[in-house]
Amino acid sequence: MTLAIEIEQEKDGRWIAEIRQIPGAMVYGRTREEAVSRVEALALRVLAERR
Repeated sequence: MTLAIEIEQEKDGRWIAEIRQIPGAMVYGRTREEAVSRVEALALRVLAERR
């Protein structure tokens, strides 16, 4: 399964990462890398709980 991560920087400097294919999978991070890492971890948890 391939999931697309959308990343955007807020005006206050925080980064938002979201996976639209998974409702509610949106996180903030202080850096781009932190946001991506957090949303990947969240996606894995959500997908594991669905099984």
